Amino acid sequence: MDLPTVSELIRTADPQQWRPGDAWLAGGTVLFSYGSETLQRLLDLTAAGWEPLVMNDGGLEIAATCTIAELYAFPDAVPPRLRAAWPALDLVRPCCDSFVASFKVWNVSTVGGNICTALPAGPMTSLTAALDGVGLVHSPDGTTRRVPVAELVTGDGRTSLAAGELLRSITLPAAALRARTAFRRLSLTNLGRSGVLLIGRRDEDGGFVLTVTAATKRPVQLRFPAVPDAAELQAGLELDPKLWHDDVHGLPAWRRDMTHRLAEEIRAELATPAAASGSAPAPAPVSAPAPKDGSP
Repeated sequence: MDLPTVSELIRTADPQQWRPGDAWLAGGTVLFSYGSETLQRLLDLTAAGWEPLVMNDGGLEIAATCTIAELYAFPDAVPPRLRAAWPALDLVRPCCDSFVASFKVWNVSTVGGNICTALPAGPMTSLTAALDGVGLVHSPDGTTRRVPVAELVTGDGRTSLAAGELLRSITLPAAALRARTAFRRLSLTNLGRSGVLLIGRRDEDGGFVLTVTAATKRPVQLRFPAVPDAAELQAGLELDPKLWHDDVHGLPAWRRDMTHRLAEEIRAELATPAAASGSAPAPAPVSAPAPKDGSP
């Protein structure tokens, strides 16, 4: 931790108290990991008292300050009848596991913090975007707005949040929670950051949604009125080359190839009748060999 310019810690969740030089503080696992020569005050959200997870007829509201540990434990707390009605909750634990982090991190890192950090491999972005999560944003001028998580994260470390805006919560609609899902993830190393993370969803009306994260700089979603054939899906994945992420966790060409491969696995899984495939995400390998050309 190297924040030598910070002179005040203020416990508040009021965006109207924000001023230039401030930073919102939730878990702080990223904020405290990078030094800063510009921050002057930290606005601490941890005492806001927001209920971490709230179920209602419209779906599930996740507070931005909900910790990863709280989210991971949540599926076991859902009444059995509702748990059966929301099979997409099976995605919660694979996404939490995608942090590849210790319990110490899980107990302080927050859902909202992971989304707002906007790392391509942020698993809370993957989870909430794949389930059509909508963020509630509070602004310094006293107004609020709602924005889909898939549009909130706009690039590597970039969001659509304006200066001083605060992500209050994310709502997952009940319709998405009732969907069948499939999960795939790849990393170049056994305990490495996600290089590719795909989530497929088949809705009650037969619609098919594929969400691509980690491989791309921002979430990419493909939507079809029904499960597409292999050619249609592969055509949809011909993305702008600039969208593929490039870092030490995988070159763009590898991420692209693995995305195409895993997308077809998901398509095939969700194309089968529910009784045959089940609703739980299929096991996925966490590492994959590098391409023969030796790229990472």
